[in-house]
Amino acid sequence: MAKTMAQLPYHYGVKVRVFPSTEQKRLIKRNSDASRFIYNQMNGMNNELFWLKKVKTPIALVLKRIADLTERLKKPSTAISNIHGWLNHPDFDSLMKANAIKNYKTAWKLFRQVHQVGTPKFHKRSHTQTYQTSCLYSAKVMAPTMKNGSVRLTDNHHLQLPKLGRLRFKGLPLKILDQANDIRIGTTTLSMDAVGNYFVSMQIGSEHPFVAKRPVVKSKVGIDLNLDNFLTDSNGRVIDNPRYYRMIKGRLAKAQQKLSRRARRAKKNQRRLSESKNYQRQRLLVAKLQLKIANQRKNFLHHISTALIKNHDLVVAEELRSKNMLRNHALAMSISDVGWRTLLSMLTYKANLYGRKFLTIDPRNTTQTCSHCGHVMTGKRKLTLADREWTCPSCGTFHVRDHNAAKNILAKGLAAL
Repeated sequence: MAKTMAQLPYHYGVKVRVFPSTEQKRLIKRNSDASRFIYNQMNGMNNELFWLKKVKTPIALVLKRIADLTERLKKPSTAISNIHGWLNHPDFDSLMKANAIKNYKTAWKLFRQVHQVGTPKFHKRSHTQTYQTSCLYSAKVMAPTMKNGSVRLTDNHHLQLPKLGRLRFKGLPLKILDQANDIRIGTTTLSMDAVGNYFVSMQIGSEHPFVAKRPVVKSKVGIDLNLDNFLTDSNGRVIDNPRYYRMIKGRLAKAQQKLSRRARRAKKNQRRLSESKNYQRQRLLVAKLQLKIANQRKNFLHHISTALIKNHDLVVAEELRSKNMLRNHALAMSISDVGWRTLLSMLTYKANLYGRKFLTIDPRNTTQTCSHCGHVMTGKRKLTLADREWTCPSCGTFHVRDHNAAKNILAKGLAAL
């Protein structure tokens, strides 16, 4: 019997751009809308059940409704499809329905595990589209691969998907194409961004590693993330902050102001925004500017994280709580622009991928401590954000603030190991 995705030792995620036909775009939109509808139905039933259970007086009508909702939630897919018959139309992927319900249950599971996430919210209609399907294999298939499931590669340039049929794609790494007979596909997500580009994201698994482990280089590094420059490491190397958002901030602000004016004009003329061509043209322009910033930042972070992991056996960084830091309104825009949290996420999965070690440590006093003698600056001598260079009053060692902090971060990481 073939192993399931969870039983496979190696997992990877790939995202490719696809080019659907007009009919395929219509099907993607219908399935995306249906997925959002099912998720919201689940949320509505659970919310109603929660408040009905708060009623202390045992009213027969309330008890009957509670019993009805409880019964529906045992088999939600069947119940929702029976009530809303349009969901039985052949355009809809049955696995899309199952994944929408699964995602709602996962949201509740995350809330119970991490209470900061919040209870599931109703999904609003937006200019983006997304839904999930799964790759199924026939019982006759003894060795599931990327070429024999319900989601499969028909050749190196085309992909077969349930309900949609054949789609042309680009962007799949050649190494994945070469190993296609040893890889199986799991959950598959179809999406459209605000600009109108379509993508397919696939979870893939294999018995063999997707990337060869890097040779030992006997190098360890600590990194200090800051706003003055993007990153300073314990070897003294400084990487400048590109500030992609600030470079395009003025252009984006003017485009958004123009978008607001067109929205007000459409409202004044009693036209729906979806029917206002001027508004939609400007909305697309704003979306392209925002996408450009996001792509530039993502490309920069990928290059930095890959270089750090490939060139060092151990990378140590400070554990940043971006949510708390964003409360400082003077620095909020600069903190959002650098993408620290994304960098730490990239370092985490790339360390696992290449067989390296990455860990984060508590940043407490890493800036205030002398990396040479261990003296901690306190009281009136405590360093402020304006102090970029300082001399230790205990041993007289001259420090560049960020380089010193990076050395302390590495020392803390080595101590933790």
